Amino acid sequence: MILEDQDRRILAVLQKNGRISNQELADAAGMSPSACWRRVRSLEAAGIIRRYAALVDEEKAGLSYHAIVHVTLTRHDHGHVDTFISEIRSRSEVLDCFATTGEADYHLRVVCVDLAAYNRFLEGFLFRLPGIANVRTNLVLKDIKHENAIPL
Repeated sequence: MILEDQDRRILAVLQKNGRISNQELADAAGMSPSACWRRVRSLEAAGIIRRYAALVDEEKAGLSYHAIVHVTLTRHDHGHVDTFISEIRSRSEVLDCFATTGEADYHLRVVCVDLAAYNRFLEGFLFRLPGIANVRTNLVLKDIKHENAIPL
C-alpha cells in the first residue's frame, strides 16, 4: 500500500490520540467520516496500523529503574540466537530489543521497579541464557527525548 497525504494525516493524528472519534479524525484529516473510516480500515488491513495501545509513564507506574543493556553472544549459532530472541520476547521488562551492527549484537531497553528487580532479571534470566558472552548495562539517568510516534 502506498501512503497518500490523507493516510499520513490520519496516522499522525492517531499516533497522538488513538481514542479519537472517527468524526474528529475525519475533520482533522479533511475528509468525510465514511471515507476516513474506510482509509483507517485499509491501513489496519495492510498492517500499517498494527494495534492500538495506551502509553504508560514508566516512572509514575513505579518502574523507576531504566537501563539500556548491550548483549553480545558467544557465537551466532542459530540455536542460541533463536532461544535468545524467543526468551527476550517473553519478558515484560524488555520494552525494546534491537539486533544491531557494532560491538554488541543486541541492545535492550529494560525497565524494572528498582535495582534489586534488575539484578533478578540479570541473574535469574539473562545470565542463564545459552550463548551469552557479555552483558553491559548503561543506566538511564534522564529521558531527554522519548518519541512514541514515527515521523510522517
